[in-house]
Amino acid sequence: MMKTPHEKIEFLERMADGITSWIGSIPSLIIHTLLFITSFLLPVFGIVDVDKMLLVLTTVLSLEAIYLSILIQMSVNKSHEKIEDIQEDIEEISEDIEDIQEDIEEISEDLEEISEDLEEISEDIEDIQEDIEEINEEEDDEDHNERAKKAILKSNVNSNKNEIRFLKDKITELQNKIDEMKKD
Repeated sequence: MMKTPHEKIEFLERMADGITSWIGSIPSLIIHTLLFITSFLLPVFGIVDVDKMLLVLTTVLSLEAIYLSILIQMSVNKSHEKIEDIQEDIEEISEDIEDIQEDIEEISEDLEEISEDLEEISEDIEDIQEDIEEINEEEDDEDHNERAKKAILKSNVNSNKNEIRFLKDKITELQNKIDEMKKD
């Protein structure tokens, strides 16, 4: 399976992170301590000459130090990139916070305007209610006046009817008298 250059770089970075993480751990300390003790015990038991042991140990330690410094530098560089990314994110968040604060101030101003508008509307509603009450009172007065006029008209009509009846009766009475006088 062929890996892309990007995948290879990611694999190497993960490996470097793993190695630097392991080097800074307790198991690494124990293993290195055991290797050093073993390397110094080899000449004591006559397995290896002291000069060869020191030569090999110095070479191995030098190579390990070189590789560790490279791996640590890679880790530091990666951490530095992450820190830069985080700083950029923080700057963006700060800008977003400033925008949000401006939006909040605008919303606050809008709320104040709405509150003032609501007060004006409330006052207008009170004025309208007062006008409606006045109109109702006027209508009540007009209704009362209309009813009074109707009552007066009814009374006048009844009075006129009564007078007409009375006059009819008088006319009939006078007619009867005229008829009697004609007979006489």
